[in-house]
Amino acid sequence: MQPLNHVLDHELVLRDKLAQLVDALVAHGWFVGENFVDAGLCQALYVELMTLAEHDALNAAGIGRGKQHSLRRDIRGDAIHWLDRKTLAQRQYLTAMGTLQRELNHALYLGLFEFEAHFAHYPPGAFYKKHVDSFQGRANRVVSTVLYLNPDWPMDGGGEMALFDADQPKCEVARILPRAGTFACFFSESVPHEVLPTRLPRASIAGWFRRNASLGGLIDPAR
Repeated sequence: MQPLNHVLDHELVLRDKLAQLVDALVAHGWFVGENFVDAGLCQALYVELMTLAEHDALNAAGIGRGKQHSLRRDIRGDAIHWLDRKTLAQRQYLTAMGTLQRELNHALYLGLFEFEAHFAHYPPGAFYKKHVDSFQGRANRVVSTVLYLNPDWPMDGGGEMALFDADQPKCEVARILPRAGTFACFFSESVPHEVLPTRLPRASIAGWFRRNASLGGLIDPAR
């Protein structure tokens, strides 16, 4: 059992991090925090993703959903695997996101219903052109998240995520180096973003907090 003072210190650090995230979302619509997620957890998730990549267990990512889904390598070049809670590292990360979901609902009254996430592996040369994660009034993704997993990412490795101003989409407001432990969070409908071409294999987890989209009596039907 961990000493009580260690547990309390951890809870205070977590509470402080979440408060900073909420304040940044309110002020700017986005948040970026370095060393936001435990290094050991990031390493475990990184090993899991790279093992999936080595065994060709990832699927080419597409754009759109349902009948509109298509593969467009000229738009995005990553491969993905949806988190399914089958490993301890996944369960720990999803539990942490559950804590964040409750905090966002408590502080901002967002009515978030669930969190979905997938590993994302970008091979050298891959990118994702500028886009938003949810079109206003047409979807239920509310808050987007990205956790970076690559240890020791070099400054010239490429693969940064660029965030753009909601009111001036050509105005870049942040450029995020994909280094392990860095966590980005932003409003899905209003913050355009892109992944710049990467020089090295790039590992991350993309996620979305969603509102319930019940239709015809079905709670949050298949997407």
